[in-house]
Amino acid sequence: MKSALHRPDWTPQVDIGMRILITGATGGLGRALVGMLLEGSDCIIGAHGASQSIDAGDERIIPLNRTFESEQDCRGLVDEFAEKAGGIDALVVLSGSIRATGHWKDMSAAGWEGEIDTNLNQPFFLARAAMAHMHGQGAGGRIVLNGTESALHGGSAFSFPYAIAKRGTECMVQGLAREGAPDNILVNGVRFGYIASGFHQRWHEKTEEDMAARADMVPLKRGGDPEEAAALMIYLLSGWASFITGQMLPLTGGDWL
Repeated sequence: MKSALHRPDWTPQVDIGMRILITGATGGLGRALVGMLLEGSDCIIGAHGASQSIDAGDERIIPLNRTFESEQDCRGLVDEFAEKAGGIDALVVLSGSIRATGHWKDMSAAGWEGEIDTNLNQPFFLARAAMAHMHGQGAGGRIVLNGTESALHGGSAFSFPYAIAKRGTECMVQGLAREGAPDNILVNGVRFGYIASGFHQRWHEKTEEDMAARADMVPLKRGGDPEEAAALMIYLLSGWASFITGQMLPLTGGDWL
């Protein structure tokens, strides 16, 4: 029997007035997260996109556009949101990409370094900047980073640097969580399996047939819905996750079992 999403009749919520910066908010996962927050929570959302923007005509959204070329760009985005929102209570990093499409044996040094920069260096710079604000505010905070289940299995020949960056993210989650714990800054991550968010089609030009074949490899015989990912991330931002830090939570449909 094929698994299906059973959408409950309740929506997860965060604290009233929580100020949440979401990088990569214009992607499939980001749009689902923004939408679910708007549906269930009275919060302030910094919706970041590199070349696009989210403007739902809702006063709770602060649209932010910035490309990340350096540490200063990452810090600048966090500073901009904190200034406009009056502070920052949470950071969710969903920005990332797989731009290199060939086998790692043929990858240029620039291609390799670009993948590591986008998927490991930039999340670190963003998290470090957010933690500095949170330390200064003295009211705790939440940071959620994104990972991939394939990082635990060596990645593929065509996404090797991405997988390595995400394995580094797991170390980052633990180290930042240890650093943030004395000030109640909780740092966690989600280890995604195949989520039907459009990521693979966008970055690897996968077809619907490719995606159907990928879903068939999952024990539950489908890709995860972006709303399932959004609900898990909102849980990590909520008061119910106040005793969770330094963890990577898998959302995989049983992939790799």
